[in-house]
Amino acid sequence: MSAMSESSGARTREALRICPLCEATCGLSVTVAGEGGQERITAARGDRDDVLSRGYVCPKGALFGELDGDPDRLVRPLVRRGGRLRETDWEEAFAAVAEGLGGVLAAGDPRAVGVFLGNPNVHTVAGALYPPLLVKALRTPNLFTASTLDQMPKHVSGGLLYGDPLAIPVPDLDRTDHLLVVGANPLESNGSLCTAPDFPGRLRALRRRGGTLTVIDPVRTRTARLADRYVAVRPGGDAPLLMAMVQVLFAEGLTDPGASGPHLSGVEDVARLAADFTPEAVAGACGVAPEEIRALARELAAAGRAAVYGRIGSTAVAFGTLTSWLVDVLNALTGNLDRPGGAMFPLSATARAPRPPAPGRGFVTGRRRSRVSGHPEVKGEFPAAALAEEIETPGEGRIRALVCVAGNPVLSAPDGPRLERALGGLDFMVAVDPYLNETSRHAHVVLPPPRPSRSPHFDFSFNALAVRNQVRYTRPVIPPRAGEVSEGEILARLVLCASGTPGADPESVDAAVVRQTLAAAVADPRSPVHGRDPAGLEALLTGENGAERRLDLMLRLGPYGDGFGADPEGLTLAGLLEHPHGIDLGPLRPRLPEVLRTPSGTVELCPEPIAADAARLRRHLAERRESPGALVLVGRRHLRSNNSWMHNVPGLRGGSNRCTLRVHPDDAARLGLADGGLAEIRGDGGAVRAPVEVTGSVRPGVVSLPHGWGHDRPGTRTPTASADPGANVNRLLDGRLLDPLSGTAVLNGFPVEVAPVPAPADVPAAPAPDPV
Repeated sequence: MSAMSESSGARTREALRICPLCEATCGLSVTVAGEGGQERITAARGDRDDVLSRGYVCPKGALFGELDGDPDRLVRPLVRRGGRLRETDWEEAFAAVAEGLGGVLAAGDPRAVGVFLGNPNVHTVAGALYPPLLVKALRTPNLFTASTLDQMPKHVSGGLLYGDPLAIPVPDLDRTDHLLVVGANPLESNGSLCTAPDFPGRLRALRRRGGTLTVIDPVRTRTARLADRYVAVRPGGDAPLLMAMVQVLFAEGLTDPGASGPHLSGVEDVARLAADFTPEAVAGACGVAPEEIRALARELAAAGRAAVYGRIGSTAVAFGTLTSWLVDVLNALTGNLDRPGGAMFPLSATARAPRPPAPGRGFVTGRRRSRVSGHPEVKGEFPAAALAEEIETPGEGRIRALVCVAGNPVLSAPDGPRLERALGGLDFMVAVDPYLNETSRHAHVVLPPPRPSRSPHFDFSFNALAVRNQVRYTRPVIPPRAGEVSEGEILARLVLCASGTPGADPESVDAAVVRQTLAAAVADPRSPVHGRDPAGLEALLTGENGAERRLDLMLRLGPYGDGFGADPEGLTLAGLLEHPHGIDLGPLRPRLPEVLRTPSGTVELCPEPIAADAARLRRHLAERRESPGALVLVGRRHLRSNNSWMHNVPGLRGGSNRCTLRVHPDDAARLGLADGGLAEIRGDGGAVRAPVEVTGSVRPGVVSLPHGWGHDRPGTRTPTASADPGANVNRLLDGRLLDPLSGTAVLNGFPVEVAPVPAPADVPAAPAPDPV
């Protein structure tokens, strides 16, 4: 898009950009003003011709220019000298990285280096392409990511059921007649593990065509207020509730797997597993009446096309993996797994091309265990909650250096104060981050990537979770300034530092991946390039840099690709660039059994780890004791926020996007809490204070505090966030509460105590914060 105009002497042009600020991945049309290295984005609106979002934009996308132009973003690297972080040039910064990492790795123990990867990695091209190479180059087993603070139970469930932890079915929103939402608030989150621009519009369309929306959540969220049926479950009660629904389906003869039936195994085992989880047996634990549980199961079974969808309210809980498994089991038992209008498997343009169905290796966890607490590895990762102890506990294998890419675990992981102390004891830390935040302030080197407008965008992860198959790519809308280093080059140079070759050409990292991939492809009899010359194929790749050539390679060898000429109508990077609004690849289609990688070649509906965890749930129900007046805390989402990394944008602050403790009126009256007053919230890990918001949107016995706040640490450079820091909910946790199957921290549904804070005149002055 290249329309230009002159207005009052200012040169402007329009450009297209995929929004990188949440999982909806909406297409944007942005206005760029200025020239000669001084260009900036002055406006953003939805791209009406985008093949997926069709003009939809949320407040985050509309303020893309404000976030992109944030004056507090770092533009030059920082290196710690004499105890202080100082601006420097890129060569000195990478020399410091090579020296710092090299000094730790010289001892010969790769366990001495840890890696933390944050949520924003999945929102950038470089964040998808290079971190796996970095972990491989370091040879460290100590990988920690935001997955164990969010969606890891979905990966474990998918791995156990389908043999592939990336096989996560999504609701076919545009064709379903009945959507059952468990612990999700897509009107605020824009969808999560379900890439669906304009989720609100899609839900309204469901209602217009006579469909039904049911929401199970302890909070009457915006999504719940739109529902035909709202079920106010107790926090953490999703697993017993869904298990009872499974029991009802079997007890009343309502199971009908439909077309997926021949691909299922273990159905009878599931029936036996659920037999004693009757609605009456679980009603107290989940807070839902037995007849309502039966109604939920009957309505799901009777719907023509239905889908069950669960998210973070059902994953970051004590039985997160079991709940995620139950979501898929309900879809399978009612014939809604892998059918139009049900829960389906998207097919991304950069996925491996479909292969003939065959048994696979399956999915296992615990191939190794963490050094201190013995946590089992899951998908190559240890729990983020274990990072602090791995740094601070002496002994062989202690983490002495940390590479943190786009992460802020001081705020996002449990017991941030302990992690802060641990980070202060590292021999070396490098952070790739555009901000000096609560975590990166501890680094010895900070490497800031360019602003989003100066970076390309392709959604490797979210295209694999989209409610419609499509492919879109946008190059930078503003050219990089002189001296700027792309995010891809930053991460490639980190890979070279980790490999002991810091002076090598960063393009060599991409070239090595291309050659390895082509060598494997030409040796594979099922590949469209089998037997061809790898060097000749490499010469056919196009792109302005190594990352683009890798994208071209993935598109060509992917399920819609040209196979390097085998299908002249297939996808290539050059062809995709000719379609600036993207290419529609059609609605989701049934993919069983091609997605299966289990040893049996079936959907293994009752894997042994799940059966064992069901026994844990059974014990939990038997040992459960009601505590009168007890409070349980849950988090919440807001449309103007995405974890901790958007709180420095003034336009995304204010309104209902506030860090308040929401309390039911009955609990407020009982505890003496006043609307607008201050409350102290205390958990096993510590205490925080937050303003009270009395509201009937939470059920009695439940309080809600949002995630990602707590910008009150000294030494950061995020003044807008720090001016109204909010309370960090994870300070209430000590890191011991985990879902054992996935290692995911229990961030929802944990007990707290709440008390009013006396008026300021009666409170002694707080001590000054410790200096960095």
